Amino acid sequence: MVSKLINEFETLGLYFGLAALFFFIGMAIQDVLKKGNVPFFGRAVVWLVLFLGCSGFIAKGLIQVFWQGAGVS
Repeated sequence: MVSKLINEFETLGLYFGLAALFFFIGMAIQDVLKKGNVPFFGRAVVWLVLFLGCSGFIAKGLIQVFWQGAGVS
């Protein structure tokens, strides 16, 4: 029981950590694009990819934890 709970926290931590890493890398890219006078459309594409990547990692972590909790793994 405890090891299953620890495993779920590790899974959530992994995917939330990946989402945070993806976010910070995207913010660094955004900062470079802003200093390079890239048009708004180019920066909007970076924001879209950043949002989809972060939400994808978070969703993957939550889905995996719920599947493990239900015993579907």
